[in-house]
Amino acid sequence: MDINTEYELLTKEIFETLLKDDGVTIDVQHNVDIQGKAFKHQIDVYWEYQIAGITHKVAIECKNYNSNVSVAKVRDFYGVLSDIGNINGIMVSKKGFQKGAKEFAEHYGINLRELREPNDKDWKGRIKTIQVNMNIVMPQVKERKFHIDEEWVKKNIELPEKVDFSYQLSGMADEIWIVDGNGKKLKNMHQLDNELPHNWEKEENVRHFYEFDDGYIEIEQYGKIKLNSIEYLYDVHAGEPKPIIIDGTASAKAILKDAITGEIKFFNKDGTIK
Repeated sequence: MDINTEYELLTKEIFETLLKDDGVTIDVQHNVDIQGKAFKHQIDVYWEYQIAGITHKVAIECKNYNSNVSVAKVRDFYGVLSDIGNINGIMVSKKGFQKGAKEFAEHYGINLRELREPNDKDWKGRIKTIQVNMNIVMPQVKERKFHIDEEWVKKNIELPEKVDFSYQLSGMADEIWIVDGNGKKLKNMHQLDNELPHNWEKEENVRHFYEFDDGYIEIEQYGKIKLNSIEYLYDVHAGEPKPIIIDGTASAKAILKDAITGEIKFFNKDGTIK
């Protein structure tokens, strides 16, 4: 496939994306022959659709040039549009258009667009790169103490005088749940571990209490037991901050710039438009 055909297919893809973004689903065609009043014309990208019984036709002429398109090329395209009749024209260029070409196109209602990779000027006023300093902070639990509601226990179950529930629990941390009086799951131990507070720096022997007004834990030997709180003792490990740079140029596929108004649309590789 030659570079001109690749450029035409890119144009087809970009305008398909624009139409879809506007909620229009139609067949956008590539390399179509359209019969005019006097001649048959080859059109690089073409589509048509009907609204309220009226047919709307659009023809796109692609110019994969390394220099600005001249007024003569725009005049030639105007001749094609005039011979076909009742059709809207768009000329797309990789580089740009000469001043006379812009003036002629604006007078005769021909749309001029630049379609290319974005350059530094296109990013003016837009966020090109984002630097995020990632600092991995991880609490390491050293001890958990379950403080039970002794009044509730006296009224509901019999327990030995001293029992350490941390050794009575079984299962993975994300399988051990704190529930309310109706059995609704509130938090599991994995979530509590991850939500331990810290100051985003290294710390040792930090204590924190999770308090519960209506919290219960299931102990296999004793059943459901009401908690007042869970006491944590933990260290906080903090790594060195590492910068992560998000480069907008890596995600940008192409820009479509109105050669008359200067309006720019960014097309990303994931199919989104900005």
